[in-house]
Amino acid sequence: MKIKTFEFNMFPVNCYVVWDEETLQAAVIDAGCYYQEEQQMLKKFIAENGLTVTHLLNTHLHLDHIFGNAFMLREFGVSAEAGKEDEFLLPRTAEYCRMFGFPLNEEPPALGGYVHDGDLIKIGNIELKALAVPGHSPGSMVFYCEAQHCMFSGDVLFRGSIGRADLEGGNFDQLRESIVARLLTLPDETMVYPGHGNPTTIGYEKMNNPFFR
Repeated sequence: MKIKTFEFNMFPVNCYVVWDEETLQAAVIDAGCYYQEEQQMLKKFIAENGLTVTHLLNTHLHLDHIFGNAFMLREFGVSAEAGKEDEFLLPRTAEYCRMFGFPLNEEPPALGGYVHDGDLIKIGNIELKALAVPGHSPGSMVFYCEAQHCMFSGDVLFRGSIGRADLEGGNFDQLRESIVARLLTLPDETMVYPGHGNPTTIGYEKMNNPFFR
Protein backbone atom coordinates (compact mmCIF):
# COMPACT_ATOMS: atom_id res chain seq x y z
CA MET A 1 0.00 0.00 0.00
CA LYS A 2 1.22 3.46 -0.92
CA ILE A 3 0.09 6.66 0.78
CA LYS A 4 0.41 10.25 -0.41
CA THR A 5 -0.50 13.09 1.94
CA PHE A 6 -1.71 16.49 0.79
CA GLU A 7 -2.45 19.44 3.06
CA PHE A 8 -5.41 21.38 1.71
CA ASN A 9 -7.50 24.46 2.49
CA MET A 10 -7.40 27.13 5.15
CA PHE A 11 -7.84 24.86 8.18
CA PRO A 12 -5.71 22.90 6.88
CA VAL A 13 -6.83 19.29 6.33
CA ASN A 14 -4.81 16.19 5.50
CA CYS A 15 -6.10 14.56 2.32
CA TYR A 16 -4.77 11.07 1.67
CA VAL A 17 -4.43 9.17 -1.58
CA VAL A 18 -4.13 5.46 -0.81
CA TRP A 19 -3.40 2.98 -3.59
CA ASP A 20 -2.52 -0.59 -4.41
CA GLU A 21 0.78 -0.75 -6.30
CA GLU A 22 -0.27 -3.86 -8.22
CA THR A 23 -3.69 -2.82 -9.54
CA LEU A 24 -3.21 0.99 -9.27
CA GLN A 25 -6.67 1.26 -7.79
CA ALA A 26 -6.90 4.15 -5.35
CA ALA A 27 -9.06 5.77 -2.70
CA VAL A 28 -9.05 9.44 -1.79
CA ILE A 29 -9.76 10.06 1.88
CA ASP A 30 -11.10 13.51 2.86
CA ALA A 31 -10.76 15.49 -0.36
CA GLY A 32 -10.51 18.88 1.30
CA CYS A 33 -9.25 20.70 -1.80
CA TYR A 34 -10.96 24.12 -1.67
CA TYR A 35 -8.88 26.12 -4.13
CA GLN A 36 -8.61 25.33 -7.84
CA GLU A 37 -4.85 24.97 -7.62
CA GLU A 38 -5.30 22.35 -4.90
CA GLN A 39 -7.78 20.47 -7.05
CA GLN A 40 -5.41 20.52 -10.00
CA MET A 41 -2.54 19.34 -7.80
CA LEU A 42 -4.58 16.32 -6.75
CA LYS A 43 -5.71 15.63 -10.31
CA LYS A 44 -2.14 15.84 -11.60
CA PHE A 45 -0.84 13.42 -8.98
CA ILE A 46 -3.52 10.86 -9.79
CA ALA A 47 -2.87 11.14 -13.53
CA GLU A 48 0.94 11.03 -13.29
CA ASN A 49 0.78 7.86 -11.20
CA GLY A 50 -1.74 6.18 -13.49
CA LEU A 51 -4.23 5.68 -10.68
CA THR A 52 -7.89 4.74 -11.01
CA VAL A 53 -9.92 6.25 -8.17
CA THR A 54 -12.52 3.72 -7.05
CA HIS A 55 -13.54 5.27 -3.71
CA LEU A 56 -13.93 8.72 -2.20
CA LEU A 57 -14.12 8.24 1.56
CA ASN A 58 -15.03 10.87 4.13
CA THR A 59 -14.05 10.23 7.72
CA HIS A 60 -16.83 12.67 8.58
CA LEU A 61 -18.75 15.48 6.90
CA HIS A 62 -17.50 18.69 8.50
CA LEU A 63 -17.00 21.38 5.88
CA ASP A 64 -13.18 21.31 5.77
CA HIS A 65 -13.14 17.62 4.83
CA ILE A 66 -15.64 17.82 1.95
CA PHE A 67 -14.66 20.89 -0.07
CA GLY A 68 -13.40 18.67 -2.91
CA ASN A 69 -16.33 16.24 -3.08
CA ALA A 70 -17.98 18.00 -6.04
CA PHE A 71 -14.63 18.15 -7.86
CA MET A 72 -14.03 14.43 -7.32
CA LEU A 73 -17.46 13.55 -8.66
CA ARG A 74 -16.99 15.76 -11.70
CA GLU A 75 -13.44 14.69 -12.53
CA PHE A 76 -13.37 11.04 -11.50
CA GLY A 77 -17.01 10.01 -11.29
CA VAL A 78 -16.80 8.95 -7.64
CA SER A 79 -19.38 9.99 -5.07
CA ALA A 80 -18.44 10.33 -1.43
CA GLU A 81 -19.08 7.53 1.04
CA ALA A 82 -19.52 8.41 4.72
CA GLY A 83 -21.44 7.59 7.87
CA LYS A 84 -25.18 8.19 7.51
CA GLU A 85 -25.31 9.87 10.91
CA ASP A 86 -23.33 12.81 9.50
CA GLU A 87 -25.54 13.35 6.44
CA PHE A 88 -27.46 16.15 8.15
CA LEU A 89 -24.30 18.31 7.93
CA LEU A 90 -24.23 18.46 4.12
CA PRO A 91 -27.05 20.99 3.53
CA ARG A 92 -25.58 23.22 6.25
CA THR A 93 -22.15 23.54 4.67
CA ALA A 94 -22.75 27.02 3.23
CA GLU A 95 -24.05 28.20 6.60
CA TYR A 96 -20.94 26.90 8.36
CA CYS A 97 -18.70 28.61 5.79
CA ARG A 98 -20.42 31.93 6.51
CA MET A 99 -19.81 31.40 10.22
CA PHE A 100 -16.09 31.10 9.49
CA GLY A 101 -16.17 34.13 7.18
CA PHE A 102 -15.59 32.71 3.68
CA PRO A 103 -17.81 31.58 0.80
CA LEU A 104 -18.53 27.97 -0.07
CA ASN A 105 -16.62 27.01 -3.20
CA GLU A 106 -19.17 24.45 -4.42
CA GLU A 107 -22.27 22.86 -2.95
CA PRO A 108 -21.37 19.36 -1.78
CA PRO A 109 -23.18 16.65 -3.75
CA ALA A 110 -25.28 13.97 -2.12
CA LEU A 111 -23.50 10.93 -0.77
CA GLY A 112 -23.13 8.02 -3.12
CA GLY A 113 -23.38 5.49 -0.31
CA TYR A 114 -23.17 5.01 3.42
CA VAL A 115 -20.30 3.52 5.39
CA HIS A 116 -21.35 1.32 8.29
CA ASP A 117 -19.36 0.07 11.23
CA GLY A 118 -17.52 -3.08 10.20
CA ASP A 119 -17.76 -2.48 6.44
CA LEU A 120 -14.79 -3.72 4.42
CA ILE A 121 -13.73 -1.36 1.63
CA LYS A 122 -11.57 -2.92 -1.06
CA ILE A 123 -9.07 -0.92 -3.11
CA GLY A 124 -7.41 -3.46 -5.34
CA ASN A 125 -5.68 -5.83 -2.90
CA ILE A 126 -6.04 -3.41 0.00
CA GLU A 127 -8.79 -3.82 2.56
CA LEU A 128 -9.89 -1.01 4.86
CA LYS A 129 -12.24 -1.72 7.73
CA ALA A 130 -14.63 1.02 8.81
CA LEU A 131 -14.71 1.61 12.56
CA ALA A 132 -17.46 3.83 13.95
CA VAL A 133 -15.89 6.19 16.51
CA PRO A 134 -18.55 8.83 17.25
CA GLY A 135 -18.11 11.85 19.46
CA HIS A 136 -16.39 14.43 17.26
CA SER A 137 -19.38 14.05 14.98
CA PRO A 138 -22.17 11.46 15.19
CA GLY A 139 -20.99 9.62 12.09
CA SER A 140 -17.21 9.78 12.44
CA MET A 141 -15.49 6.78 10.84
CA VAL A 142 -11.92 5.56 11.13
CA PHE A 143 -10.55 3.51 8.22
CA TYR A 144 -8.25 0.76 9.52
CA CYS A 145 -5.92 -1.42 7.46
CA GLU A 146 -4.94 -4.35 9.65
CA ALA A 147 -2.51 -5.83 7.10
CA GLN A 148 -0.52 -2.59 6.87
CA HIS A 149 -0.87 -1.65 10.56
CA CYS A 150 -2.30 1.79 9.92
CA MET A 151 -5.47 3.84 10.18
CA PHE A 152 -6.92 7.09 8.89
CA SER A 153 -8.49 8.66 11.94
CA GLY A 154 -10.06 11.87 10.63
CA ASP A 155 -10.64 14.27 13.52
CA VAL A 156 -11.08 11.54 16.14
CA LEU A 157 -7.47 11.06 17.29
CA PHE A 158 -4.45 13.33 16.87
CA ARG A 159 -0.87 13.26 18.07
CA GLY A 160 -1.20 14.17 21.74
CA SER A 161 -4.84 15.15 21.48
CA ILE A 162 -8.34 14.17 20.41
CA GLY A 163 -11.00 15.87 18.30
CA ARG A 164 -13.10 18.72 19.57
CA ALA A 165 -16.57 17.77 20.76
CA ASP A 166 -18.22 21.20 20.95
CA LEU A 167 -19.55 21.20 17.38
CA GLU A 168 -23.10 20.18 16.50
CA GLY A 169 -23.65 16.54 17.36
CA GLY A 170 -20.40 16.24 19.31
CA ASN A 171 -20.10 14.49 22.65
CA PHE A 172 -16.84 14.52 24.62
CA ASP A 173 -17.53 11.51 26.83
CA GLN A 174 -18.67 9.46 23.84
CA LEU A 175 -15.57 10.45 21.88
CA ARG A 176 -13.15 9.51 24.63
CA GLU A 177 -14.91 6.25 25.40
CA SER A 178 -15.09 5.35 21.70
CA ILE A 179 -11.36 5.91 21.24
CA VAL A 180 -10.50 3.81 24.28
CA ALA A 181 -12.77 0.95 23.20
CA ARG A 182 -12.21 0.95 19.43
CA LEU A 183 -8.72 2.35 18.81
CA LEU A 184 -6.49 1.98 21.86
CA THR A 185 -7.17 -1.77 21.81
CA LEU A 186 -5.35 -2.05 18.46
CA PRO A 187 -1.63 -2.99 18.27
CA ASP A 188 0.78 -0.37 19.58
CA GLU A 189 2.64 -0.23 16.25
CA THR A 190 -0.49 0.90 14.39
CA MET A 191 0.25 4.14 12.52
CA VAL A 192 -2.36 6.85 12.89
CA TYR A 193 -2.82 9.24 9.97
CA PRO A 194 -5.01 12.05 11.33
CA GLY A 195 -7.17 14.65 9.63
CA HIS A 196 -4.84 17.43 10.79
CA GLY A 197 -1.21 17.49 11.83
CA ASN A 198 1.46 14.82 11.97
CA PRO A 199 1.09 11.04 12.12
CA THR A 200 1.43 9.17 15.38
CA THR A 201 1.06 5.61 16.68
CA ILE A 202 -1.40 3.93 19.01
CA GLY A 203 1.46 3.05 21.35
CA TYR A 204 2.60 6.68 21.57
CA GLU A 205 -0.92 7.88 22.33
CA LYS A 206 -1.47 5.28 25.03
CA MET A 207 1.71 6.46 26.75
CA ASN A 208 1.59 10.20 26.12
CA ASN A 209 -1.88 11.47 25.26
CA PRO A 210 -3.16 13.43 28.28
CA PHE A 211 -6.77 12.48 27.51
CA PHE A 212 -6.06 8.85 28.39
CA ARG A 213 -4.09 9.21 31.60
